[in-house]
Amino acid sequence: MPPEPCCTPGREPAAEVLTLARRPEPAPAGAAAADPAAARAVRDLVALAGGRFLMGTEDPDGFPADGEGPVRHEVVGAFRIAPTTVTNAQFASFVKATGHVTEAESFGFSFVFAGFLTGEVAAASPAVAGTPWWRAVSGADWRRPEGPGSSFAARQNHPVVHVSWHDAQAYCTWSGTRLPTEPEWEFAARGGLEQKRYPWGDELRPGGRYMCNIWNGDFPVHNTRADGYAGTAPAEAFRPNGYGLYQTVGNVWEWSADRFSPAGPERTMRGGSHMCHDSYCNRYRVAARTRNTPDSSAGNIGFRVAAQVTLDGAAHVAPDGAAGISRAAG
Repeated sequence: MPPEPCCTPGREPAAEVLTLARRPEPAPAGAAAADPAAARAVRDLVALAGGRFLMGTEDPDGFPADGEGPVRHEVVGAFRIAPTTVTNAQFASFVKATGHVTEAESFGFSFVFAGFLTGEVAAASPAVAGTPWWRAVSGADWRRPEGPGSSFAARQNHPVVHVSWHDAQAYCTWSGTRLPTEPEWEFAARGGLEQKRYPWGDELRPGGRYMCNIWNGDFPVHNTRADGYAGTAPAEAFRPNGYGLYQTVGNVWEWSADRFSPAGPERTMRGGSHMCHDSYCNRYRVAARTRNTPDSSAGNIGFRVAAQVTLDGAAHVAPDGAAGISRAAG
């Protein structure tokens, strides 16, 4: 069963219905360059020793059809992973170095939450059937997150959004990194806590403290911004988990290396986003997962990078980019 479109609408078949898309030219892979910005992307990774852990959940509030369970033992080797999702500033360095054109730019549109749009842009942007809070906005991309007239300039340290899985792969090629596999991502996101619902424990707001950026209020009508944010938050907002990783739940969905199911084309995304709310989509739990086509993009999709670890402690990329572990849904 596909995930609820409240999470992230896909480019197909929505693009066919909206008749806005055109098939892009293949995105440039980028060049693994001796670029200082690319070197920093590897240098700043957090080294984790890996090990055996309990992956997945059988949480009664979860989504069995998403393949969250059963709980099982997984083993991950040593690897390195970014403490934050890739920021607008980091992605801008990549684009400047490679000239990469994102798939949102090639298609000419991306999906944006209606509440972030001006009246004029909203009126000109078709709603996604069944979830009218999602609009297909012409001209929306990573530079213009809310479409024409918007800019990422004041959000340099926020996660880059409107990036497809292919765009993330191109960034990885340039930076000498890769996307994390699902077991790696969940191992890192848990921060050393076994089978807890969130990276910090089982209580969403311990002591009344807001720990992540999700929807607060009445979805999708009113967001109280009680956690301080309506849209994305800075990548280092809120407290890091036990491994020093920031916002592994909430804020933006994060692409993983793996397919959602062995036979399907969709790639898995983890972590939930600022649009998650327990009345509709409580996928801001560490075991939650959803999917989208690798050419899809939206205002709540980003990514973080990872790398292998050699015996001398240096990061390196596996020859095939990332040999992930795939699991069937349901």
